[in-house]
Amino acid sequence: MHHPVWNYDVSSAPILADITVNGQAIKAVAVPSKEAFLYVFDRVTGKPVWPIEERPVPQSTVPGEKTSPTQPFPTKPPAYARQQIKVPDDLIDFTPDLHAQAMKLTERYRFGPMFNPPSVAESTGWLGTAYIGNGIGGTNWTGGAYDPETHIAYAPAANAGVASLGVTEPPKGFSDIRYLRGVKGQPFAEIWGPGDCCAADSGYRTRDDLPGPPPAAPDTPQIPPLNVQGLPLVKPPYGLIAAIDLDRGDLLWQTPHGDTPDNVRNHPALKGLTIPKTGQNGNVGLLITKSLVISGDAQMTTTPAHPRGAMLRAYDKKTGKEVGTVLMAAPQSGSPMTYSVDASSTSSSRSARS
Repeated sequence: MHHPVWNYDVSSAPILADITVNGQAIKAVAVPSKEAFLYVFDRVTGKPVWPIEERPVPQSTVPGEKTSPTQPFPTKPPAYARQQIKVPDDLIDFTPDLHAQAMKLTERYRFGPMFNPPSVAESTGWLGTAYIGNGIGGTNWTGGAYDPETHIAYAPAANAGVASLGVTEPPKGFSDIRYLRGVKGQPFAEIWGPGDCCAADSGYRTRDDLPGPPPAAPDTPQIPPLNVQGLPLVKPPYGLIAAIDLDRGDLLWQTPHGDTPDNVRNHPALKGLTIPKTGQNGNVGLLITKSLVISGDAQMTTTPAHPRGAMLRAYDKKTGKEVGTVLMAAPQSGSPMTYSVDASSTSSSRSARS
């Protein structure tokens, strides 16, 4: 992308795939992404397998900032998870009251399409640009998987990572950069920078050196969080797994991944309602076997079906239907793996037999 002002770095490992498109054999490389696009290139020539179009995108309103007038959009495959928050269609609607609260919250943030740039934020006015994706959406460093027999790729995706991108002028002497992330009228403090600690010119060398934020003045306005009574601002699914045919560039199926989080299942505003499986927002990888897609939950839950824990789940590769689970003592972190012990195939997320 051009002049990136978002956290859309390419964090997933590339997938090598030998595919057949319109009868032509192509040695391809496919890359899942935080923006929920699967980018597919000819790995011999570097050219995209399907056209990538330059399309107009919203422009920055921050004084002195100039963003690119266009950004690249793959024509195939289609996005496999949310890329924007459509108001009102994507907002929570378990009850009319919760939906109304969500609508009220949107009055303080700038919503728009993908690549909507950061905006100036002020405690008593606009609170910045609301976005989905970035560092907490789509597919992160855990990446995806590929079946070389069927030419189908599988990608996990966080689908409810809503946050804001607001900028403000920092305190005098803090930086020579005119605008930094923050909200005018709120306490301003340095947070962890690239790597393990601090920005290169900050003067700090370890996390312990970083001072905490200064105390807020008694009359400091409260910033409303981008949720509704602790519930996600957007509708389920909160996390999913998608299957993508790399011969045709088609999205085959999506399925919610993970139990409904406890704070949703047990929320007093939802008492008496039947909430379907929502999936879980989080960053977990997956593996594939001859017939299964396997991935673990990103969160701990307690449900009528199992004691407190996280589930390792197996899905039918062809349909996305869940076909088996194993209780784990902790959530998955990273990606499962397969290995062989005494000629017996095993998969582990910590370890569970496939």
